Amino acid sequence: MPRLAATWRGLIAAAAALLALTAVPSGAAARTVAAPSSGGTGEGARAHDPKAPREFVALREVDPTIIQEIRYATPHDFVGVPVTGYREPMCILTRDAARALHRAQLSFLLRGYSLKVYDCYRPQRAVDHFVAWAKDLSDQRMKAEFYPRVDKSVLFRDGYIAQKSGHSRGSTVDLTLVRLPARPTRPYVPGEPLTSCFGPKASRFPDNSLDMGTGFDCFDTLAHTLDPRTGGQQRANRLLLKAGLERAGFVNYADEWWHYTFSPETFPDTYFDFPVARGSLVRH
Repeated sequence: MPRLAATWRGLIAAAAALLALTAVPSGAAARTVAAPSSGGTGEGARAHDPKAPREFVALREVDPTIIQEIRYATPHDFVGVPVTGYREPMCILTRDAARALHRAQLSFLLRGYSLKVYDCYRPQRAVDHFVAWAKDLSDQRMKAEFYPRVDKSVLFRDGYIAQKSGHSRGSTVDLTLVRLPARPTRPYVPGEPLTSCFGPKASRFPDNSLDMGTGFDCFDTLAHTLDPRTGGQQRANRLLLKAGLERAGFVNYADEWWHYTFSPETFPDTYFDFPVARGSLVRH
């Protein structure tokens, strides 16, 4: 019992340190659903916005210790502007996926790490924004960081951009690991010089994540989870993340070390379009 008590005291201390040092930055026929508004605008929502089904929750209500750096609510992403549909920098997931992420977080906290999410539920309107951006070959403002070796004209062919995303079903998350105590990541300044997402960690845009070999959303084969060119500590870090999430029921997308889907999905064939905002969630 003394050893167990000490373990939990350490866990609580790690969680407290994390909260103190971390700020939130910013087959079957598939269906796209825009549920009717249930009234009330709520923070970050509008009267005509669709609402999320009751199975969706804010991750912070399930586990407030998981760091949230929701990139698509900021201009630091591959399109270079905040993405349509991200009204607030928050993670929304199906309840089952959020609870599974909480289980994984507990195991990582005991080892001195925290999960950090970059993206969670993604509305269809955000996916449509990506598609429109990919078709505009003249917009290359973020190429030097996110796709320096890939021609923008082949993003659809090579699978980096698609008309639908599993994120819109609510059980998929993009994430990484941070060593505790967590240091904050500085904000991106639009127009600042860009550096390649696959260069040495010291030369990439600063991120408090463990070194995974590439940055988040790096459109390059080096981002494949088990790419043989990634070895040593970088590979060990990827496998640490992978093993911990798989034990909690998540499945990795092999082409992206950061991309995981909880299985079984709550909505395996439905793509939602409610905005990322607290007002989208039904209060219980």
